[in-house]
Amino acid sequence: MLRLVLHGLRTRWVTLAGSFLALALGVGIVATTGLALAATFAGPPQAPERFAAAPVVVRGEDEVRVRTPAGVRTQKLTDPRPVPAAVAARLAGLGRTELDRTFAVSGGGADGAASGGASGRASGAMAGHPWSVAAATPYRLLSGRAPGAPGEVVVAAGTGSAGDRITLTTPAGPGRWTVTGTVRPAPFEHAVFFTEADAARLSPDIDAVVVHAGPAKVRAAVGEGSGLAVLTGDDRRRADPDPDRDAEALVSVNALLGTAAGITAFVSVFVVASTFSFAVAQRRREFGLLRMAGATPGQVRRLVYAEAALVGVLASAAGCRLGLSGAPRLAHRMVQQGLAPAWFAVGDQNWPLHTAFWTGLAVALTGAVAAAHRAGRVRPAEALRDAAVDSGTMPPVRVVLGAAVLLTGAVLVVLGLVQDPAGLLKRKTYTTQPMLLITGCALFAPVLVRPALRLLTWLPARLPGATGLLVRENASAGLRRTAAVAAPVLVTVALAASLMGTKATIDAAKAAEAHGQVTADFVATEEHGDVPQEFVDRARRIEGARVSASRATSVTVLEEGTALIRSDARAVDPADAAAVSALPVVAGRLTGLDDDSIVVNEEWETHRVGERVRVWLGDGREVTLRVAAVLATGTGDNGVYLTPRHAAGAGVDRVEIAVRAGADRRAVERELRAAGRVTGTEVLTRDAWAAAGAPGGGSTRTGLLMILAIALVYTGIALANTQVMATADRVRDFAVLRLAGATGAQVLRLAGAEALAVVAVGAGLGGAVAALNLLGVRAALGRLGVPAAVVVPWEAVALVVAVSAALAVVFAVLPASFALRTRPVELAGARA
Repeated sequence: MLRLVLHGLRTRWVTLAGSFLALALGVGIVATTGLALAATFAGPPQAPERFAAAPVVVRGEDEVRVRTPAGVRTQKLTDPRPVPAAVAARLAGLGRTELDRTFAVSGGGADGAASGGASGRASGAMAGHPWSVAAATPYRLLSGRAPGAPGEVVVAAGTGSAGDRITLTTPAGPGRWTVTGTVRPAPFEHAVFFTEADAARLSPDIDAVVVHAGPAKVRAAVGEGSGLAVLTGDDRRRADPDPDRDAEALVSVNALLGTAAGITAFVSVFVVASTFSFAVAQRRREFGLLRMAGATPGQVRRLVYAEAALVGVLASAAGCRLGLSGAPRLAHRMVQQGLAPAWFAVGDQNWPLHTAFWTGLAVALTGAVAAAHRAGRVRPAEALRDAAVDSGTMPPVRVVLGAAVLLTGAVLVVLGLVQDPAGLLKRKTYTTQPMLLITGCALFAPVLVRPALRLLTWLPARLPGATGLLVRENASAGLRRTAAVAAPVLVTVALAASLMGTKATIDAAKAAEAHGQVTADFVATEEHGDVPQEFVDRARRIEGARVSASRATSVTVLEEGTALIRSDARAVDPADAAAVSALPVVAGRLTGLDDDSIVVNEEWETHRVGERVRVWLGDGREVTLRVAAVLATGTGDNGVYLTPRHAAGAGVDRVEIAVRAGADRRAVERELRAAGRVTGTEVLTRDAWAAAGAPGGGSTRTGLLMILAIALVYTGIALANTQVMATADRVRDFAVLRLAGATGAQVLRLAGAEALAVVAVGAGLGGAVAALNLLGVRAALGRLGVPAAVVVPWEAVALVVAVSAALAVVFAVLPASFALRTRPVELAGARA
C-alpha cells in the first residue's frame, strides 16, 4: 500500500501539488489569525501614568457596584463626581496636597512665529492642568520656567517655545497665552499647564487630589459612602486619562480577529475541501483500473485516505510554519493601521498551531471521504464509464446536509425578523449568519451550476461559431471541475457583497435616522471638550433663534435582576428639545419629561409610560424615575433622555438652533457664525453636521476589508490551483480539437472563454446569495421603521470578480499553451 501511495504521489504530482498548496495556505491563514487572536486574551501589565509619582490620589468613584443574586455587578461611570471642597480642605490638614483640575483645550492661530521656524500654533486635542500637579507624573521642565502670572502656560515640546504667544481655546473661549516653558511630551496626553488661579477659574470643580500622607489617614478623612475612591499603587491607573483604553482596544481587536478567524477559516476549509474532493474525483478512472485489477472497495478507500493523510500532514506542517511567519506581520500591520494598541504583539502560545494543524488534516481527510466512498462503491466497468462525463447528481447525504443548512439559515432569519429585528443589525450577527446561506448554496453547487451555466451561455451558444457551444458543453460535461472553480468565486463574492453591503446599508440607515430626528437648522459642536457657555448665551440672545443645549451622559439599569446595562443618554430641556427634533416617540410625550422622569426606548425591560425604573446616573447617583415617553428602537442609537439636573458633571457638547417662523435665516446664521468665531465654536448646517457624523469608516470597515483581502488572496490561489489541476487532465481534449482542425489560438481562446463563463456562474450564484442576505437586512430595518435603501458595494464586488476572472483565465490558458507544444497525435494517444 505504501509503495502504491508513493507511486501515486510521483505520477499525480500536479494534482496533489495543487491540493498541498491550497491546504497549506488554508492552515496558514487559520494559524496566523489564531496566533494573533490568542495574543488578545491578556495584555501586558500597565503601570500608572498620569499619577505615577503620587503617593495617594483621591478622586470620584469611576464605577457603580450593585449587589445581585448572581454576585456584585459593576459598570463604568461616564461622569465621576468631583471632590468636594470640604473634603479637599480636610485632606490638606493631613499633609501637602495638590488639586488637579482637568479640562479640554484646543489649539488656535498665533501671530508671532515660534522658535525653530514653527508657526506658534498649538493644534489638536489637549488637556489643561494646574502646574502644581505636574510633579505627580512627573513632568519636568526642559526649558524656561513654570507659569507664575495670569495668562502664562507651559506646553509640551514641539507645541511652542518659551516666549511664544499662542492662541488656546479653553472652556472660557479662545484667548492669547504666553509660553513660559516646555516639558517632555507624554505618550498618554498632550498637556498644557496653567497657573493654579487660571486653572481654578477655567474649571472650578476639583477632579482629583494628590495627598502626601498615609493611605489609612486619607481613607479616614474621606469617609465611607462618600462616593470617592482612595487610590494607591497600581490602582492609581484608574485616574489616568482613559484608563480602560488598553482593555477596550483588546476587546476590539479580539472581536475583529475572532470574526476574521471565523470567516477566513470558513473560506479556507470550504475551498480546501472542494479542491481536495475535486482532486480525488479526477482519479476515478484510476480507481476503476484498480478495481479491474482486483482491488477491493476497502483497499481503494484506504489508498485515498493514505494519500490524503500524507498530503494533509505535510501541508498542515507547512501551513503552521507559514502561520508562525505571518502572525507577527499581521500584528504589526494592525498596529500600523490603528486597529491595535502600539504594544500589541504575538506571544508564545502554541494551541493555535495545534488547532490549525489538526483542522487541516481533518479537512484533507473529509475532502477525500465522499469521492473515495463513491469510487469504492461502483463496479469496475461502471467506474471507467463514470469517469468520462459527470452526472451532476448529488449524494443523499450532501442533499440532506445542504437542505438542513439552508433551512436553518432561513429559520434564523425569520425568527430574527419576528422576535428581534434589531439583533440582525449587530456586527456579530451580520458577519456570521450569512455563512449558513453561503454554505447551503455551495453544497448545492453541482445542482445549481448546470442550469446557471446554460442560462448564461444560452445566447453565446446560438451565435455564429462553435466557441459558445463548446464552452457550454465542456463546462456542463465537467460539472465537478466547473463547481470546483466556481466555488471559491461564489464564496468570496457572497462574502464581499454581504459583509460590505450590510455594513454600508446599516451605516446609511443610521445616517438617515440621525438626519431625520434633527429638525434644527444649525448645529454647534466642539470637537475637543464642551461648547463654551458664552456661545450658548450668545445664541440665546439672537433674535429669531430657538436654542436647545444638550449634554452627553449615561444611565445604568439593572435588567432581569442580574445584568447591569449602561445606555448612552442625553440631558435636554424637554420644551427646547421638542422644538428642534423629531424623535420616534411610540408612547407618551417628550414634553412630559421633567426632573422626576426619564425617556427610554423599547429595548428596556421597563418601557411602559408611568412605570418607575431604578437607574444609576453618570456620576453614580441612584434614582428612581417615572417613564415619561418611549422611543422606537431604531438602529440602536435611540438612547435615553433626562433633564440637566440628572447630568451633573457633564458639559454641553451640542447646541441645536432652529430658526423661528418668520425670522431672517441669513441674519440668524450670520450672528451664529460670529458667535462661533468669538468663542471658538464650529457652527454647521444640519446637512453638514449629519454628513460629518455619518458612520462609514472606523475599525469595523477596516477589519472587513482585511478579512476580504485575506479571502481574496486565498481564493485566487485556490483558483490557480484548481485551474492548473483541471487543465492537466484536459490535454487529450485539446489534442482532439487540434486534430479536428482548430488552431492553437482557437483552443486557447476556448479555454479562456470557458474560465470566464465558470467565474461568471460563481459570481452570479454568489450575488444571489448576497441579495438574499441584504434583503433580510432591509426587512429588519423595515420592521424597525427605519427607511433605508439597500447599498450594494459595487466596487468590492467588481474587484473580486475582476481578480477572479483574471486569475482563472491566466491559469487556464498558461497550462493549455504548454500542453499545445506537444504534437496533437501524441497527446491524443497518451494515457490518462
